[in-house]
Amino acid sequence: MGASVMQGGSGGGRRGRRRKSSTKPMSEINVTPFVDVMLVLLIIFMVAAPLLTVGVPVELPKTAANALPTEQEEPLTITITAEGQISIMNTEVEFADLIPRLQAIAAEREDDKIFLRADGAISYERVVQVMGALNRANFNSIGLVTDVDGPEFDGQGG
Repeated sequence: MGASVMQGGSGGGRRGRRRKSSTKPMSEINVTPFVDVMLVLLIIFMVAAPLLTVGVPVELPKTAANALPTEQEEPLTITITAEGQISIMNTEVEFADLIPRLQAIAAEREDDKIFLRADGAISYERVVQVMGALNRANFNSIGLVTDVDGPEFDGQGG
């Protein structure tokens, strides 16, 4: 931020008597550009934050498992809703089209890791069918997504 210089002086037109002109730096900071930049950043983050989550609502089962380490590539997520609808990321897919779609995705990705989110109310049979389709499409590293604070199985809580 720049500082401007104020010049003092008599400003009159007399020739013989001139006051000594003094320069002193202005001690005020112009905060308008700072506020403008901060407001733009705030708007960008407000718009981008909702886009960072997978948008299919699912009631995940609770377990005592630890979280998996994060990866550099955005994780591919398959979601099974309580109604049995299957989604790849946010795109709904019919079960018959699941394997060809996943094979096309697998050809473009360097990582074979995939996360499976299934509603707790869905049958185990449906989850295993989707896991079989994932395996058939060459996704061999399947992570099951759950919520934390589930039963501990050590007699401590539940």
